[in-house]
Amino acid sequence: MKMKNFKQLIFVCIIALGVGLIFNSCLDEDQEFGAIIVPSNLTLSFQIVGQDADNPNGDGSGLVNFTASADDAITYRYAWGDGTENDVAPSGNITHRFNLTGVNTYNVTVIASGTGGVTTSTSVTIDVFSAFDDQEAKDLLSGGAGSSKTWYLEASEPGHLGVGPSLALDLVIFGTPTQFYFPSFFSAVPFEKCGDPDSDCLCDDELTFSLDANGQLTYELNNNGQTYFNAGHQAIVGGDGAGDLCFDFDTSGVSNVSLAPSNIDWSLIPDASFLTPRGTVLNFSDDAFMGYYVSSSSYEIMEVTDSFLYVRTIDGNDPNLAWYHKFTTTAPNSEILVWEDNFDVDGAPDPANWTYDIGTGTNGWGNNEEQYYTDAATNVIVEDGLLKITARAESFMGSNYTSARLKSEDLFEFQYGRVEIRAKLPDGGGTWPALWMLGANHPEVSWPASGEMDIMEHVGNNPNVILGTVHWDGGGFPASFGETTTISNATSEFHVYSMEWDEDSILISVDDDTYFSFGFDDTFPFAQQEFFFLLNIAMGGDLGGAIDPGFTESTMEIDYIRVYQ
Repeated sequence: MKMKNFKQLIFVCIIALGVGLIFNSCLDEDQEFGAIIVPSNLTLSFQIVGQDADNPNGDGSGLVNFTASADDAITYRYAWGDGTENDVAPSGNITHRFNLTGVNTYNVTVIASGTGGVTTSTSVTIDVFSAFDDQEAKDLLSGGAGSSKTWYLEASEPGHLGVGPSLALDLVIFGTPTQFYFPSFFSAVPFEKCGDPDSDCLCDDELTFSLDANGQLTYELNNNGQTYFNAGHQAIVGGDGAGDLCFDFDTSGVSNVSLAPSNIDWSLIPDASFLTPRGTVLNFSDDAFMGYYVSSSSYEIMEVTDSFLYVRTIDGNDPNLAWYHKFTTTAPNSEILVWEDNFDVDGAPDPANWTYDIGTGTNGWGNNEEQYYTDAATNVIVEDGLLKITARAESFMGSNYTSARLKSEDLFEFQYGRVEIRAKLPDGGGTWPALWMLGANHPEVSWPASGEMDIMEHVGNNPNVILGTVHWDGGGFPASFGETTTISNATSEFHVYSMEWDEDSILISVDDDTYFSFGFDDTFPFAQQEFFFLLNIAMGGDLGGAIDPGFTESTMEIDYIRVYQ
């Protein structure tokens, strides 16, 4: 054999391209290879995890351990035969999870590479059982069996595109993981990627999930001709990597989606975080991706509801980076975020957004309530990304309970739009939390002429029953209309309480489930003026009822309030 020498330049970088930070540590190293030698005596063996006499195809985890060996091999590459990306295993040892539900047959090929890039390969056929499924996620993504649902970039959301450290990098930087679960390196502000010709192609993407009668989830990306490429992933389109840019790129075609359990230990998230990832990973066949191109086809679901999707993916070229994307079922340009408070600055609530009602009001604010409202930090504070309103059993200014009542009066008032409030409610007999609105002319005309819209009320003595109500002057007497709905875990989990208000109707929902509908004409206060927000926990009173004698304190936590028009 003729001898040839090959010189290979190895260039290793850890860098967050397009983000403006973190590392730029590179190493040049010359390596020389001698004779070209084809690997020989290649063998491939496997062990299906949990395989025994009763479970010949494994324990349902879908995990299989593979071992490849060959003489004169430098590295090994596996092709799994399940539509997922190939994996490189320098030692030949690797574990792969097959995710298609049920017992399925896969043809697995391993390619051993020798010096100079020469290869040899062998294959095995295996039958593997996978029991993992997340039917609820499939239904939420697609709308259910026989249906399709289209998703769009949630451009109005902070962090609709973001990047942070993976768990591996987080452990290196901080010693204990503190940032691996959110985009701490970069988080796009609302509409940051829209309107700029270099990036606005991202805002036009249409991501469609479909579910057939057999439970197979499929996915198709319509990018309207252009894809937004990360600077470090432009080789396939001939980009120079100078920055993130839109390129002409064909994404047509339907890919299969398989679901797998997360391999991240999410219990490492600090207790202060309100985030609880779902634990489900979406694996796309045929190298499909979700809008922003970072050479990845696997996305972990951080959160999914009927109209909101939040995912995380590891950069395909740099395992130290985790990218985040937010999507909505609302088509772009149909509404704009006009006001929000995300409660992300610790301390007192933002004085630009909130003021307070202090005291007991007249006749317990007109409802025989028993609390004294304060602005003390023990009753109201922002911490850990949450507004916390706490009702406490304590003697103060002649009352046996304290609490807080915030309002946006004279600071933010609006007419018509969609309101979203993500909150976890207090518990305990006698608690009466409310997320509501009053007409801006309340100081002049008083209640009920001002009008009132109760987006959410909850009575601790009747747990998990949510009330939506409107009040107005019915011609010299108070008039009202209300509906209720029952949810689970109102006091232990966050839910999204929302209201859609236009010139002739009000709709109130919980987690996108509309249970209240009220129509009106232009004689009603809801059609005549702006309203402002109020957030409070009352104790007892006409609706709160008897207070549990053992009550000590309880807190309502609010993650965000947003208004769209």
